[in-house]
Amino acid sequence: MKKFLTVGCLFSVFLISAQGPNLEKDYNAVADKVIEWRRDIHQNPELSNREFKTAEKIAKHLESLGIEVETGVAHTGVVGILKGKKSGKTIALRADIDALPVLERNDLPFKSTVTADYAGEEVPVMHACGHDTHTAILMGVAEVLSENTDKINGTVKFIFQPAEEGPPPGEEGGALMMVKEGVLKNPDVDAIFGLHINSQTPVGVIRYKSGGTMAAAQSFTINVKGKQSHGSQPWSGVDPILISAKIIDGLQTIISRETNLTKEAAVITVGKITSGVRFNIIPESAEMIGTIRTLDYNMKDHINQRMREMVPTIAKAYGGDASIEIRDATEITYNDPDLVEQMIPTIERVAGKANVQTQNAVTGAEDFSYYQKEVPGFFFFLGGMAPGTTESFPHHTPDFRIDDSGLLLGVKTLTEMSLDYLNQ
Repeated sequence: MKKFLTVGCLFSVFLISAQGPNLEKDYNAVADKVIEWRRDIHQNPELSNREFKTAEKIAKHLESLGIEVETGVAHTGVVGILKGKKSGKTIALRADIDALPVLERNDLPFKSTVTADYAGEEVPVMHACGHDTHTAILMGVAEVLSENTDKINGTVKFIFQPAEEGPPPGEEGGALMMVKEGVLKNPDVDAIFGLHINSQTPVGVIRYKSGGTMAAAQSFTINVKGKQSHGSQPWSGVDPILISAKIIDGLQTIISRETNLTKEAAVITVGKITSGVRFNIIPESAEMIGTIRTLDYNMKDHINQRMREMVPTIAKAYGGDASIEIRDATEITYNDPDLVEQMIPTIERVAGKANVQTQNAVTGAEDFSYYQKEVPGFFFFLGGMAPGTTESFPHHTPDFRIDDSGLLLGVKTLTEMSLDYLNQ
């Protein structure tokens, strides 16, 4: 953002932030459509990299609006390009479109009864994370903006992304693959916005955090090698289960004693240990798998380094050997502070200042982070909990539900953010 503005430019920016374009007729015209689209997508969910019908629905809608459309991006992704009447910067808006292998357990009239193949097994499929709402919201934004190209100084790129929940085993997919295939190029994207519906945030409320807002997710595998022996004679062998316990204990000291948790949160979790076959045999080996969550790149590097140093050292101290492999799953969802500062007046104008709240970081992960690693981005949370609700259900659970009345605020917010960014 430029540090110095002429008086005329400054006055123009103030008018945009304080008033914004009058698009109420357009919002009212699309409100019921967004709900209809959302319910149809919810009732017909598709798993990662298999979102064929969803992609077809999106593409037909964008084409009907006169938007330039590209399909088959990162398998099933759809990208739309809308050029304004005047030239300028390019803003990207992203929605994820995939569902989860979860059995829906509620009484909604549009609940899913779909099943599909997942890793060779027939599983129920449900939009248990709200991606159906994200898709419908962005379809609504596309319709509103397509009716107002005279108000767009630049270009809007609509990114409908598959496989946010992760591609099937052995496949590529998601945001990382879209970036590899050039979704942020031609035209080059200057900034990107995204939102996530939240079942535990009241309808009408928007929450955000500047800087690290969702964690980088990494997985790790530790292989421990000992020496097999009879369970009654542990002194004749090297116990890999004992070594595993010591390694787990040591890893937690990286968090509790070496990581400045007043700066950002960090987590190391061992989720599974596999070892042994019988109660009276000390086995030869053990395997542990787990996850690392970090919100700061320097902290991530330090934790990774210390894990690589500590694992073989602890094993050696007890007479064994151990190796560790760490793999990236997502990067840090990092909200560019300057971009956040620039756009908060817009969000407050749309939602009302009292309804725009800061929040703590989330140790969950989002592959929106791969876009933010390339260009400045802003990812925020949209309320989806019905008014008067006394119990909300977390994401990725059978009882998860979102109140449709919160969707229009998502449409308005992304639309106004796009226009204000391009016109400032």
